[in-house]
Amino acid sequence: MSTLAAPATPDRSAPQGADRLSPTDLGELLAAFNEVTTRLQATHESLRSEVARLEGELRDANEQLRRSERLAALGEMAAGIAHEVRNPLGSIRLYAEMLQQDLADRPAQRDVARKIGGAVRGLDAVVGDVLTFARPMRPRAEEATVAELFDAALDCCRPEIDRAGASIEREPQREALAIRCDAPLIRQALVNLVRNALEAVEHRAAEQPAHAGRVWLGAARRRVRGADGRLISMTALTVRDNGPGIPEDAMSRIFNPFFTTRAAGTGLGLAIVNRIADAHGGRVGVSNHPAGGALIELLLPPEQPEESNA
Repeated sequence: MSTLAAPATPDRSAPQGADRLSPTDLGELLAAFNEVTTRLQATHESLRSEVARLEGELRDANEQLRRSERLAALGEMAAGIAHEVRNPLGSIRLYAEMLQQDLADRPAQRDVARKIGGAVRGLDAVVGDVLTFARPMRPRAEEATVAELFDAALDCCRPEIDRAGASIEREPQREALAIRCDAPLIRQALVNLVRNALEAVEHRAAEQPAHAGRVWLGAARRRVRGADGRLISMTALTVRDNGPGIPEDAMSRIFNPFFTTRAAGTGLGLAIVNRIADAHGGRVGVSNHPAGGALIELLLPPEQPEESNA
């Protein structure tokens, strides 16, 4: 007959609670848990910020694409209208000049013909702005110094400077800055910015006759964030005035074609500047200076491809 084994008796010599955590071990475990939780929270916040930034960039890119498509359609339509208008304008100007010659002995009538010619020249300038805005821009890169670009722009604006009675100040540069760009296009952009500044100081002088108009021109290398978030080097060409500044509700629309805050003008000057900047792979920044007046920055990369389409 087999004998049944007796049930095992627990070893009472082992200390009770040997498999339990000591207070020190528990504290270390909680500390490690808290550290991991903090890191996860920080990672979550960082990822959430990055997602928000990328969503913002995507919205901006989509809006820029939609805006480019609208501007392309608008430019094509405007170019067609401008070409149709320019032909009869040429005829009207020619007839006005002939009338002035025929009315040499009648000063009153000759003055009317002269006014017709002046109005036609104004309309022709508007048509020219429309065509400039509408035509494709293919920058041809060449080396140009900032000083040369500013000098050429000021030469073009000399009549407006004299009429406004404004003083032009060039901010000192630590070094002679040079960029590769399409010099005629950049000169045109600077001319538009200087003329815009002169109109601003004239407007303020009309309201405050004792106001002395001033326009500052400056340039500096600057590191700014590109569309991909990386810091890139750019040359900032700045035009600042001591006019009334830009209304806050106009900031988001100031580069829209045909938008203007003044009674006269086509509203194409800054839109053309924006197109020129885009064609060079740059951008335009607008703000009101703390001391008063508007500050516009034309930001351009230091290098340009030999030819690009815009």
